[in-house]
Amino acid sequence: MSKDMTDYISASAAQTLYGLFRERLNKTPDSPAYINYCEQTQQWQTISWSDAAQQIAYWQQALKAEGLSPGDRVALNLKNCPEWVFFDQAALSLGLITVPLYPDDRPDSLAFILQDADVRFLLLQNHHQWNRLKPSLSEDHQLKRVIIKSADKLTLDAPAMYLDEWLKKDIIYPLLDWQTETDQLATIIYTSGTTGKPKGVMLSHHNILSVASASLKHFKIQSNDLFLSFLPLSHTLERTAGYYLPMMTGSKVAFSRGIPQLANDIQQLQPSALIAVPRIFERIYQRLHTNVSSQPWYKRFLFLLTHKIGWSYFLYNQQRRHWSPIFLLMPVLDKLVAKNVQALFGGQLRVAVTGGAAIPHHVAELFIGMGINLLQGYGLTETSPVISVNTLGDNQPYSVGHPIPTVKVKIAENSELLVQSPGNMLGYWNNHKATAKTIDSDGWLHTGD
Repeated sequence: MSKDMTDYISASAAQTLYGLFRERLNKTPDSPAYINYCEQTQQWQTISWSDAAQQIAYWQQALKAEGLSPGDRVALNLKNCPEWVFFDQAALSLGLITVPLYPDDRPDSLAFILQDADVRFLLLQNHHQWNRLKPSLSEDHQLKRVIIKSADKLTLDAPAMYLDEWLKKDIIYPLLDWQTETDQLATIIYTSGTTGKPKGVMLSHHNILSVASASLKHFKIQSNDLFLSFLPLSHTLERTAGYYLPMMTGSKVAFSRGIPQLANDIQQLQPSALIAVPRIFERIYQRLHTNVSSQPWYKRFLFLLTHKIGWSYFLYNQQRRHWSPIFLLMPVLDKLVAKNVQALFGGQLRVAVTGGAAIPHHVAELFIGMGINLLQGYGLTETSPVISVNTLGDNQPYSVGHPIPTVKVKIAENSELLVQSPGNMLGYWNNHKATAKTIDSDGWLHTGD
C-alpha cells in the first residue's frame, strides 16, 4: 500500500465508487489527480482533485437535467481521458448504471449492447462514431440523448448534440451527495466470449472496490506513483487497477494520447506504474530484437550477456539460486545495456502488471533480466477482474501468482478452476440461464479455464 497510510482509502471507507472520489477529494483536494494532453496548447496539463470535482459537478447537473432515473443505463464510447472519469463519477453519483463500450468495436455489436441494456444516454468521441452506429440501431432503440465530445460543428440530428452545447458551465455547482449503496449495481460490462452474443457482466460498487483494495496487498502502490493509462478504460483491468486503485492511493494517472504516440508519451511522462496486456510488451520486444540484431557483434554479445546474468540475478534475489561472482558485473552491465532498455519505459518504471493473456516466457525473461519489475496476473471480467497476481518478493514469471486476499480458488473434478471472491459478478444482465451456468448454488464461479 501507500507509504503514507493516511492517504489510503479503504473499500469500507469509500462504500461506493463515487464515495471513493469524495473521500479522495476530502483527503488531498489540491494534489494532482490526472495529466492529459491538451490539443489547443500542445502541452500536458495537470488536473487536481478539486479541479476534477468541479467538472464532475457540471456533469452531474447536466445528467440530472436529462430526467434519468436511478437504475437507468448510460453508455460511453470514449478514448481514455478525464471526461471518461467525469462522466463515470457523475453517473454513478446519480445511481445510474454505466455501460462502457470499446471505441474499435463493430457498429452491429455496439447496437446490440445498446439495445440489450436499454441504454438511454450515450456519450461518443466524435460524430464519425455516431454516423457509423446509426444504421445499425433498431427503430425501437431507447436512446433519448447522444452527446458528441469533439466539437466538429457539423449539423447533428436529434437526439445528438455536442458536448460544449450540452454541458453548462456558467454556474458553479456543489458536488451532489451519492444516492447509491455498496452492493448496488454500478456497471454492466459486455464481454464477447467465444460464441454467441455479448453477455453483460453486472458488477457492483463492492465488487470493484474489494478487488482494487485486495490487489494493493500484492503490488505496492504509493501516493507519488504515476500511472500511464492506455489500455482502454472499457477493459476491466484498466478500470479497476488503473482508475479506481490509484484513486485509493492518491496516485496520479496520465492519459496516453493513443497507441501511435505511446512510445513518445512514455518518454515524456516517465511513468512509475503501468497496466498492460502482453502484446504491448511483445511489440517492444520485437522492436528491441530487430534493433539489436543490426548491431555489431560485440554489442549483441553484451546484450545477451546482460540478459542472461540479469535473469540469474533476478532468480538470486527471489532466493531461487545461489550467489555467483559473475553478479559483480551487474553494475557495469546495467549502466552499459540494461539502462537503455529501462529507458524504453521512461526510466522510472517501478512496477508493470500484465494480464488478459499469457505473456511469452522469452519476453518476460528478457525484460525482467533487464531490470523491469514485470508482474503477471490472471482474472476475468466476471471477477472484477483480478483473481491472482505475482508480487515483487515472490515473482514467478511463468505463473499468474497467488490469489489476492479474500479470493478462494479450487479445482473441480473436471479440472476447471472455480473462484469464490467478493469480486464475483452479480450475474449476467438479462441472462439468468448463463448466470446459473456460471455461478453454482454454493457461490463458486466457473471460469471455464
